[in-house]
Amino acid sequence: MTSGIVLAIANQKGGVGKTTTAINLGAALAAAGKRTLLVDLDPQANATSGLGFDKGRVERSVYEALIGQRSLGDVVIPTEWTGLDLIPSAIRLAGAEIELVGLIAREQRLRRTLDGVVDRYDITLIDCSPSLGLLTVNALTAATGILIPIQCEYLALEALGQLLNTISLVRDNLNQRLDITGIVMTMFDARTNLSQQVVDEVRKHFPRQIFETIIPRSVRLSEAPSYGKPILAYDPASRGAIAYRRLADELIERLDSGSS
Repeated sequence: MTSGIVLAIANQKGGVGKTTTAINLGAALAAAGKRTLLVDLDPQANATSGLGFDKGRVERSVYEALIGQRSLGDVVIPTEWTGLDLIPSAIRLAGAEIELVGLIAREQRLRRTLDGVVDRYDITLIDCSPSLGLLTVNALTAATGILIPIQCEYLALEALGQLLNTISLVRDNLNQRLDITGIVMTMFDARTNLSQQVVDEVRKHFPRQIFETIIPRSVRLSEAPSYGKPILAYDPASRGAIAYRRLADELIERLDSGSS
């Protein structure tokens, strides 16, 4: 695997497990020995708080880097978990959508900001907000690939078409290298036929993109962020922790085969 891989974790539908995946996949990649950077590009800053930081007290965030007040290197902070660093978010990032509109090359602010930083890491994950606004377009323009979490419910499928259209537009106009690295099925409930039906439907249309690893619906996964910990630290023997370790291994294998 070459260094400098940047993966946007995106889906404009909320509640599909983007931040859960960003936190726990990042921790699992770090545990697997990969130097990992997590960029919290969501004004809600849930990835920041989910890794144990008080999002109300963040003084240096991705916002300051995007508008040019600080270099990105100044806002990177180490987490408690070896190999995992964070670029935190803050509520003031919500104003960036408006502030960026008047700037030259506004869709490329994040890519230019990340230059010189991402090469220090094997993998950079960008946790996107649940929208297809300017912040998410910045993430897709900066990324080498995209991870799409899809909740195992029917309505989650309806939003996928809009996201794929946005990916196509970004690829054609801003970032020719952007491709779908993988689709992650989340919140799988083995007690319902619907969960399996949604997985089967996605697998039929995207057989090469969908990961074999499926993330289960789990109370422990839901609890972990309130303690400021990834699931690997909160309950390392849980089904959720096992699933994210498997997903990290599968992603590493996929990236290695793609770079060979």
